[in-house]
Amino acid sequence: MYVLLLAAALSSPAPAATPLPTPARLLGAIRAKFRSHRPPPPYVVYTIDRKQLTDQGYPDYAESYKEKIWLRSVDRAALGRRVYRSINRGELVFERPAFNEARDPGPPTADLFEPAPVKPQPISVVPTPEAEASAGLSTISTITTVGEFDYRVDTVTTEGDELHLTILPTRDPDRNRLRELWVDKETLELKKLVATDKLFILGTKDVYGVTFTITMGELEGRPVVTDIHGVVGDGYSGDGSTVDYEFRDISFPDSLPDWYFDPKQYSAHEADAPI
Repeated sequence: MYVLLLAAALSSPAPAATPLPTPARLLGAIRAKFRSHRPPPPYVVYTIDRKQLTDQGYPDYAESYKEKIWLRSVDRAALGRRVYRSINRGELVFERPAFNEARDPGPPTADLFEPAPVKPQPISVVPTPEAEASAGLSTISTITTVGEFDYRVDTVTTEGDELHLTILPTRDPDRNRLRELWVDKETLELKKLVATDKLFILGTKDVYGVTFTITMGELEGRPVVTDIHGVVGDGYSGDGSTVDYEFRDISFPDSLPDWYFDPKQYSAHEADAPI
């Protein structure tokens, strides 16, 4: 009897794999999974390390630097301070990190599915605060996708333990920036993506398209950007045709002083400025 039962067990077919949802529903579920972590923590502190090459392929030390950022998420206002020789600090500078703008991208907790602005926004413009995420989006099995209007999924392939999606914008290609996604095939957590961005040549009206390859990590259960590799296109051949950003020492403090986000108060707080 034991032999018969064992033979029957060995000959039983393996359970069928759960089929993937339709490509549109899959993309909707990936977006919903990412946004289930929204809004970001109230405050984000991190170091951004920017490395650029000259047009001859040598390190461009003038435009390669490390900067410490203290950011308030609700309006993306930030205090920035350059780091020199690991211990010295530069002057206090007001920042508003953003993708697709004439400044460094970020923050690491940015909503990567957010459309780019219709036109470049000056640093003085306060972005609309993010809405609270629905609690119902925290579990993949409960997500219902009504429709996907911004992108069309071109291909879906399995690469090891990840799904690789290539996607095309169905409208506003300058605003809907995503082109490829890699996600965990079980949890749908975002692991890597390719997105468009822009290089603005300061002092001119010249703007060049950039392709960003963005690598994701996780901190305290939240997805965060850890690395960006940018390649400038549209025939650009000057310094900075490739650029790399590393986001390190990321933390989510419970509070930061209000004066960090008011540049008018910087001069009065040089003595107690953060390092």
